[in-house]
Amino acid sequence: MGQWVDLTADDGFTFPAWVARTDGAPRGAVVVLQEIFGVNSHIRAVTDWYAAHGYLAVAPSTFARVQKDVDLGYGADGMQAGMALKSAVEGLPAPGVLPDIQAAIDYARRQNGKVGVVGYCWGGLLAWRAACMLDGLSAAVPYYGGGITSAAEAARQPRVPVLTHFGARDHWITQDSVQAFAQAHPEVQVEIYAADHGFNCDQRASYDAAAARTARERTLAFLATHLG
Repeated sequence: MGQWVDLTADDGFTFPAWVARTDGAPRGAVVVLQEIFGVNSHIRAVTDWYAAHGYLAVAPSTFARVQKDVDLGYGADGMQAGMALKSAVEGLPAPGVLPDIQAAIDYARRQNGKVGVVGYCWGGLLAWRAACMLDGLSAAVPYYGGGITSAAEAARQPRVPVLTHFGARDHWITQDSVQAFAQAHPEVQVEIYAADHGFNCDQRASYDAAAARTARERTLAFLATHLG
């Protein structure tokens, strides 16, 4: 079970992160990046899950610069509020929330060596940006990252090995754009599942147990390879 800690970015901004520790010596560290619903019960459970599988896991609040203590559900109201908060964060002057993610990476490195980043939905997009722009990572795993397959994001070059998970029935991310992304980045491991957007989240109607299980297995194998 994790607990809240405060982290501080290089510009002095302090924000909360959910930190879960494994029993015994961790095999590495994972930064978990939230969906548009905040570091809610699902993201905290995901963070705890990585800890249960041997990793120090850190989930920074990437909404904190625009609103504190965001914990939304997956209904229409939560979706509307989350989309508005995401737009507010994306509208921040550069570098936006990247310093907060860097602070989480730095914290994880101080705690335990090699660090990977895993992100879901909007967090998947942030994980891709982290892989391309931030320091101290050894691997990145974006799940159905909205925007990753856009021309502007696909033009970025990752600095670390990347595994991506996409749903074939994702109405937010077209298969044509996924295929174009895969062609532009042959170095990236692109996995596609017969599932919808958000298939890893068991609080969503789009949850797909089989796809989620396979993606988790691939993610753990990928992290074991690159984090040691």
